[in-house]
Amino acid sequence: MQLRFAFDNSYARLPDRFYARQDPTPVATPGKIAINADLAAELGLDAAALDTPEGLEILAGSRVPEGAEPLAQAYAGHQFGGWVPQLGDGRAVLLGEIVDRTGTRRDIQLKGAGRTPFSRMGDGRAWIGPVLREYIVSEAMHALGVPTTRALAAVTTGETVLREAPLPGAVLTRVARSHIRVGTFQYFAAREDTEALQALTDHAIARHYPEAAGPLDLLDAVVAAQARLVAHWLGVGFIHGVMNTDNVSIAGETIDYGPCAFLDTYHPETVFSSIDQFGRYAYSRQPDIAVWNLAQFATCLLPLMGEDRDAAVEHATESVHRFPELFRAAWLDVFRPKIGLTSAEDGDADLIHGLLDRMAAGRADFTNAFRGLADGTAADAFEAPEALDAWQADWEARLARDPAGPEARRAVMEAANPAVIPRNHRIEHATAAAVDGDLGPFERLRTALATPFAPDADLSRPPAPDEAVRRTFCGT
Repeated sequence: MQLRFAFDNSYARLPDRFYARQDPTPVATPGKIAINADLAAELGLDAAALDTPEGLEILAGSRVPEGAEPLAQAYAGHQFGGWVPQLGDGRAVLLGEIVDRTGTRRDIQLKGAGRTPFSRMGDGRAWIGPVLREYIVSEAMHALGVPTTRALAAVTTGETVLREAPLPGAVLTRVARSHIRVGTFQYFAAREDTEALQALTDHAIARHYPEAAGPLDLLDAVVAAQARLVAHWLGVGFIHGVMNTDNVSIAGETIDYGPCAFLDTYHPETVFSSIDQFGRYAYSRQPDIAVWNLAQFATCLLPLMGEDRDAAVEHATESVHRFPELFRAAWLDVFRPKIGLTSAEDGDADLIHGLLDRMAAGRADFTNAFRGLADGTAADAFEAPEALDAWQADWEARLARDPAGPEARRAVMEAANPAVIPRNHRIEHATAAAVDGDLGPFERLRTALATPFAPDADLSRPPAPDEAVRRTFCGT
């Protein structure tokens, strides 16, 4: 077994002010939690070689592999609407980039890898809870078809991390198409560093949107990618929890799984994040926040859009204002199959919103209500099943005008509506057990979530009242 990373580190070739050169901090005794063999194969890596003392040392940050150019990226951001001029990777180190078997360039990053110049008051470490949360949720999102960063591995460090209590330390190996964020552009725009903005724009276009001819095309592409992404989120009942501009990937991937959560009982104003005190990032507000974040991105690009400032503002505004239309189309593409539709009619959005309104009124479980449409058990997901009755007649009338037959319709719904999601109480149980040294619940959950459309009677069950998780935490 030979462990070789075929690094080709394009970000490290950007000017020095884009990052701080930073090796990960070695740990005491690396230990395996999980290695993602399927993802390793995609990356051209030997999973068996990763699961060796040398491999675990690399995954924990105790050994720097040949060809790596470790660095911590600089960025800024708006956090809950408040401007922070410098953030950056405070506990993450980018080892380098690999071109995978499909020709896609992917970052390999260690989260929890120790202090960097951007750590501020933090210790640069992570404890096992948020590491397993990100592993579970990011891999579940991938299996659900949602664009996302991936988890290559999770390892223990043999060290204690002090938070509210002493907790076991861990490191996550995260894989992303890149870690370039809206906040990366904001970092240089705030410093009026047009040269760096141009270099970053050229890099982002070459890496992610090679068809783009300039900054306005880049903006158009990112707007469209974010519209598709947020539509996917709403389709699986996902609430990001911290849609700050430093958590918005310009590649259109879900990034930074902090206090994220999935809906159990549906309500559009649901918030889980303990730090989102005013509901800024509630389930139904995520499209509006995406527009706000994209407006910040557009502002960063204005200096590159020519000398006519008024024309640049007009063009950028038009680009951002296309988001609602793009989002609505993407949202319908996601939700039509969820109710068994294979054709389009003008009233489909009203029909879907009618169901959601009744789900909110009847306190329906989001996942099970949609899943139950395929086999006639949707009413079982409602506390007040009669809330579904009036909608059912309108739905059946619409299905009668759809060309798909009953069997094809059922297959469409079963492929669009997962049976198993990373329910919050299951994640809490898995992380609590892992703190005590029991990885069984984690393994059970990640195995089931690899095939989320396959029925699992136990993991499909909503939480009992005493199991419900109403607050999630960043956990850093």
